[in-house]
Amino acid sequence: MRAIQIAELDGPQAAKLVEIDEPAGDDGTVVVDVHAAGVAFPDALQSRGLYQYKPAMPYTPGAEVAGVVRSAPDGAHVRKGDRVIGLTMLCGAMAEVVALQPERVFTLPDSVSFEAGAGVLFNDLTVQFALGTRGRLAQGETVLVHGAAGGIGTSTLRIAPALGATRTIAVVSTEAKAAVARAAGASDVVLADGFKDAVKELTGGRGVDIVVDPVGGDRVTDSLRSLAPGGRLLVVGFTGGEIPTVKVNRLLLNNVDVVGVGWGAWTLTHPGYLQQQWAALEPLLASGAVPAPEPVVYPLERAAEAIASLEDRSALGKVVVAVR
Repeated sequence: MRAIQIAELDGPQAAKLVEIDEPAGDDGTVVVDVHAAGVAFPDALQSRGLYQYKPAMPYTPGAEVAGVVRSAPDGAHVRKGDRVIGLTMLCGAMAEVVALQPERVFTLPDSVSFEAGAGVLFNDLTVQFALGTRGRLAQGETVLVHGAAGGIGTSTLRIAPALGATRTIAVVSTEAKAAVARAAGASDVVLADGFKDAVKELTGGRGVDIVVDPVGGDRVTDSLRSLAPGGRLLVVGFTGGEIPTVKVNRLLLNNVDVVGVGWGAWTLTHPGYLQQQWAALEPLLASGAVPAPEPVVYPLERAAEAIASLEDRSALGKVVVAVR
């Protein structure tokens, strides 16, 4: 089968299209013919050996797939021919065939394309976990999101209203990215430079209830200053490169929280949580209450470019590679 492999930790450009053996599968796995695979920021970090999980070399990148079930074990919740999405959990997705554990396979609504489906799980489940489980989003609250034109950002803008937010404020670095955020449903869009003052004006001085931050870096202090009393800063990642520090006296001044969002780690310690998440999200996608993502799609042979777009932060929205 065709697959992407990385044999040297030289960055995204090390991703090469090769021919390798198909996974054998076994009686306990669901074998999926992959139509599209998601691309995420960990793929870029892994390509340089900078991610906490370091796969054996050479490896196939990618953690999300969308495709059609080739075979499934007896008693599984999916059958041959079903349209599905699934999680490899960090490696193996950018290939024509994958074998997945049944609990990491989910039925894909007919209304959602394979390309869109490949862009759902990592970002949407992370955001659902961030806002619902960790952020305690309540009806009528306001959510601000940094990096709003990226995968986590556009996912937040799509999902927050369905979970009860009545206002979303998108923070972007350029006017071009502002258009992406508006298309994803942002109520308001502000530029990163001077966002604190812009948010203060937009909210009449009150601030926002939740800040979703996948960027990190030097934005954290102004994010804390942008919170309303009782507000929550959700730390999702550090695409900006720098891991910031927090002076905890700032938490006392306005009774605010800094909350870690480690979705992958949570799923490993909470059996059944993935299925609970999908049971809540699938009907919202199927009905259109949460619109499907509109990813940027690269052909498989350009996977290196797709991964690089996450590293250099040129990606607009979710990025996927088309496998078939």
